[in-house]
Amino acid sequence: MASFPADLAMSENASVDEPQAGAWNAVYAMALCTFVLVASEFLPVSLLSPIARDLLLSEGQAGQAISISGIFAVVASLSIAIAASRIDRRPVLLVLTALLVVSGALVAFAPSYAVLMSGRALLGIAIGGFWSMSAAIAMRLVPTHLVPRAIAVMNGGNALASTVAAPLGAFAGGLIGWRGAFFCVVPLALLAMFWQARALPSLPVAVQRGGEGHVGIWRLLRRPPIMLGLAGVTLFFMGQFALFTYLRPFVEQVTQVGLASLSVMLLILGVSGFIGTVMIGRFIGPRLHLTLAALPAIMAVTAIGLALFGASPAITAMLLAIWGFAGTAAPVVWWTWITRVAPDDAEAGGGLMVAVVQLAITLGATVGGIIFDAFGPVPEFLGSAAILTLAALMGLVGGWYRTA
Repeated sequence: MASFPADLAMSENASVDEPQAGAWNAVYAMALCTFVLVASEFLPVSLLSPIARDLLLSEGQAGQAISISGIFAVVASLSIAIAASRIDRRPVLLVLTALLVVSGALVAFAPSYAVLMSGRALLGIAIGGFWSMSAAIAMRLVPTHLVPRAIAVMNGGNALASTVAAPLGAFAGGLIGWRGAFFCVVPLALLAMFWQARALPSLPVAVQRGGEGHVGIWRLLRRPPIMLGLAGVTLFFMGQFALFTYLRPFVEQVTQVGLASLSVMLLILGVSGFIGTVMIGRFIGPRLHLTLAALPAIMAVTAIGLALFGASPAITAMLLAIWGFAGTAAPVVWWTWITRVAPDDAEAGGGLMVAVVQLAITLGATVGGIIFDAFGPVPEFLGSAAILTLAALMGLVGGWYRTA
C-alpha cells in the first residue's frame, strides 16, 4: 500500500531520445529496491503479536512501528528535493538504500521499543525519499514512450512484495522468530544497493523552472476538486490501514487459527491483491468517480463482515480475498485520478499524493491502535468500516466534481 510513484524533483521531460547503456538494468535494480522497501514497511503486520510479546508491548504500541515510518516518509517526500537540490540523484538513491540496510539491522537486533522505532524512522526516510524520485528517475533512464513500462517494472516490486511479504513474514517468524524475519531484508537491501551502484548512471540534477514544483503543490491545494479528492485519499488509506495493521491479532483473537492457517489467509489476501492490480485497468473509464466510490464501499462492507463473522475461518478467508482485491486495486485508481485532475503539474500532484498517503497510513495505524487497545478488535474493525464509508462518499463527490 502502500506504494506510490511521484515526480517531485525532475523536470517534466528529462529523458533522452535513446536508452542509455544498461538503462533497463538500472530499472530492474530499482524494482528490487522497491520490493525491499514495501516488504520492510508492512512486515510488522504479520509479526505484530510476537513483537508485542517480546518487547512487552500492547498490539497498539507495536502497531506504531508502521505509524512512525509513515510520519518520516511524509517529511522525506516533501523535503528531499530541497535537502538534495544540488546533488546527483545516483548517490542520493544509494544513501537511501543504505538507510534501508541500517533500518533492517536496527529492528532485527532492537533491545528496546526506542531502538525499534528508531529503525522504523530510518525506513520512513528511505521510503519517502525513494518514492518521491522514482518516476522522475525513470523519465531520465528511458525514452518518453517507454516511461510507463519502466514505472510498471518498478511497481512490479511493489506488487510482488504486497503478495508475498505478509505470508512469508508470518511463516519465517514461526521458524526463526520475528527478529530473523526482519533480518532477512538486510541481504536483499545490500543486493539492491550494490546492483544500483553498478547499474545507475550519473544523474545530475535537472534544471528547474525557478523551484516551480513546490509552488505547484500550493497551487494545486487551491483547486476544489483536488482538495475533495485528497480528502477521499486520506480517508481511504486511513480506513484501510486502521484494519490492515491489526489483521494478525484480529485473526488470532477472533478467528483463533494457528500460524499455518494465518499464513494461508495472508497469502490469499496477497494473491487477490495482485489479481486486483492486474484487472482494475478494465474498470477505469470516464466515470472514474464511480470506481473511486465502489472500492472503499466494498471494503467497508467487508470490514463489517469480518467484525460480524470473523469467528469463521472459511468466511474470514473469503472476506480477506475481497479485501485484498479491492484494497490493492484502489491505489491504482487514485493515481489515475491525480493524473486527470492535475495534468498540468503531475510532478507536484505526485509528490502531494506520496505525502497524503503516508500521513493517512500513519493516522490509520495510530487511531486503529488506540481503538484496538481500548475496545478490542471487533469495534476497531467497525471503526475502519465507518472511515471507509466516508471515503466512498468523498470519492464519489470528488471524482464527480472533476467530470461535472
